[in-house]
Amino acid sequence: MYVGRILSVGMTSERKAFVAYRVSSRSFPNRQCLKHEKRVAVVPIEGHERDIFENTYISYNSIIIEDDIAIVSNGSQTDVIADKIALGMNIKDALAYSLLTMDYEKDDYHTPRIAGVVKSAEIEEDYECYIGIVSDSKLLVEKVPYAKAAFISTYGNQVYDLVDFDGENPKEAAKFIFDRGTFANYEKPVTSCAAVFDGQWNIDIYNP
Repeated sequence: MYVGRILSVGMTSERKAFVAYRVSSRSFPNRQCLKHEKRVAVVPIEGHERDIFENTYISYNSIIIEDDIAIVSNGSQTDVIADKIALGMNIKDALAYSLLTMDYEKDDYHTPRIAGVVKSAEIEEDYECYIGIVSDSKLLVEKVPYAKAAFISTYGNQVYDLVDFDGENPKEAAKFIFDRGTFANYEKPVTSCAAVFDGQWNIDIYNP
């Protein structure tokens, strides 16, 4: 089954906060994740750089770390959410505001924008996790319960589903969302990335 781009947020089965993202694509499969100190970018692979002139939505920061907060999304809204949080806006409002103002992607498929934000903390009361989607028909931002993991996709269900997510570290988490567990059921994986909190946020990528 093809459900498009996928992201997952929350806590792994090892009770570690995480965010993870997978590019799935039929039209533009020639992409990779590039890891930087506090972010991951999705970009065309060498030789396919001109693809961005055909579709401006295919290159963006998919993960950004802002202090103890990790932001993940399928588009340029990652940067907007991170900027609003850096300016002091609370997580839920930053997520809702950014999805509302940027709206769905104006491509042939009216691709929804999806995003998630996780604030890691030592105690449950300070932990926060939200996931959201904006499509051509609705805007939805929901809180993910403590110690749970959720995922959402662009062309699948328009609400999040809970999932068992395994990943002791970001390398394992990036591989898990690519083709393991529930995610093995979804077609056309291209590249993936993840961040896992273990005292600090650590990032890794998977480019098959």
